Amino acid sequence: MTEPSKTERTAAESAGTDHVQVPLHRLAHARAGDKGDRLNVSVIAYRAEDYALLKSVVTAERIAALFAGRKPRAVQRYELPLIGAFNFVLDGVLEGGVNRSLSLDSHGKTLSFRILSMPVEVPGDHPAVNQKQSGGRP
Repeated sequence: MTEPSKTERTAAESAGTDHVQVPLHRLAHARAGDKGDRLNVSVIAYRAEDYALLKSVVTAERIAALFAGRKPRAVQRYELPLIGAFNFVLDGVLEGGVNRSLSLDSHGKTLSFRILSMPVEVPGDHPAVNQKQSGGRP
């Protein structure tokens, strides 16, 4: 395991807190699909104890802001606490759908990685802070 990066430590120190920003992929993985102009992404916590943390930081508003450039018509979050997951449904972000869009590989799985790269704030002693930079399951 590696120590938190200098940027992560500096961010926590400058904020005057014991919290650190890490990419979401250190806490969760995702499954995605698309149908027409609708993107469906499930974010699944690696650890059940991280569900409450994810519930507070991975909101429909943050996902909408992340995809603002694609102008979503609606973003809905469905909570699935028994399996430690959230399902996000984003309408109008696929440029008409796979068959109509001129974009290469801008659907489903590719866009789920955008969500997983989103920075989230965790306590400084959280196991995700000391994970290798490549991420992956703790």
